[in-house]
Amino acid sequence: MHSQAATAEDQLPRIRWPAHYAPAHAPVHVRNEIQIAAAPAIVWAWLTQAPRWPQWYLNSRNLKILRGNAAQLESGSRFVWTTFGVRITSEVQECVPEARLAWDAKSLGVDAYHAWLLTPTADGGCHVLTEETQHGFVARSGAWLFPTRMHRFHQIWLEALRDRAMGGPPR
Repeated sequence: MHSQAATAEDQLPRIRWPAHYAPAHAPVHVRNEIQIAAAPAIVWAWLTQAPRWPQWYLNSRNLKILRGNAAQLESGSRFVWTTFGVRITSEVQECVPEARLAWDAKSLGVDAYHAWLLTPTADGGCHVLTEETQHGFVARSGAWLFPTRMHRFHQIWLEALRDRAMGGPPR
């Protein structure tokens, strides 16, 4: 019997995709990741305080939580926001504190799923992975017209999250 050594990437947790949103079935899929030298608890605190995203993530505007804690995302939170110039309604589908967060995103011509994984690292920091898949004519058109835009803006989001987390927890 032949066995292969597992790579570091094989050891990382993976996104739990609902079948409809699995990358193999979605016309649009992006994946971004970053190492952050801050504890998962601090990164989580910044990530889940969605009403504050517009203060530090330039592609987020007019965010309002409609259901759930008004200051922080949690299981079942429902929120509206503008991103990529589109007004989106989202609902948190997965929420495991300091580890997993995922929401759907719906609008005319957009049906998306955005997931985040935070994995502690040996140095006390964490690895952050974010992936998104999309269906719909607006999503496909945007990916065709601006093929690198979503990847680029998600990287900006990760870097802004890193910068905030490196400054400590939100006040």
